[in-house]
Amino acid sequence: MLPLIVEPEELEPHLDDEDLLLIDLCSAQSYASGHLPGAVHIPTTALVSGEKPATGKLPEAQRLESLFSSIGYTKDKQIVAYDDEGGGWAGRFIWTLDVIGHSNNSYVNGGLCAWKAANLKVTREQPLVTPTQVDLELDPACIADKEDVLAAIGNPDTLLWDARSSEEFDGSSVFANRGGHIPGAINLDWLDTMDRQNSLKLVADMQALLDSRGIAADKSIITYCQTHHRSGLTYLIGKMLGYRIRAYHGSWSEWGNDPDTPVEI
Repeated sequence: MLPLIVEPEELEPHLDDEDLLLIDLCSAQSYASGHLPGAVHIPTTALVSGEKPATGKLPEAQRLESLFSSIGYTKDKQIVAYDDEGGGWAGRFIWTLDVIGHSNNSYVNGGLCAWKAANLKVTREQPLVTPTQVDLELDPACIADKEDVLAAIGNPDTLLWDARSSEEFDGSSVFANRGGHIPGAINLDWLDTMDRQNSLKLVADMQALLDSRGIAADKSIITYCQTHHRSGLTYLIGKMLGYRIRAYHGSWSEWGNDPDTPVEI
């Protein structure tokens, strides 16, 4: 079994493993121009409902079953995901795997950028995929809905991690009917968790960063962004550190467009 965070050089010897299912979450153009050998491409639109205002919410179960059928999913697979933008979409996919109860999953640290930087092979060949019969049961344990977030406000045992930019957090940059943040939320931009190569900071450095912001290991954490894309990475980080973490999949696109939710600036 591969670790949750797998380095490119660590993954490379396992590319021919029979139980490996490698998932590419880069753009279609990027995938066509060169991807990890054996990787199956998933368009990121397949991971979200696309329904306004909260376009990033989880798709309905039937759509998820069709998606996982199309990639040849089986419960015994070691699933490894990567993208080309620092881990947001790959983290979102790993969150989705947790939602369907598939725990044997990994993220290629740094994604395609790190793979190429290590001078490892890429290919334009697309693998032949045999669709599978998929029946899913969704586990709500890692999902936070609006009602969960409302209940978390003022709860000393729960904290909210806002993964957006500081400008979005303070309301000077607005991408919904209202700007600002959920009351009591802590802002730590997802970009601040990466190094210059789009790889995650070392575990000790990451732990120190979260500690410095008050994102404490003894709390139950709900993370969010605008559409639960950037918070895909922060969910993954919480998972990596062993935190009790959920993702608010409605995120700010739902919260900021609801006139009845409380907002802080």
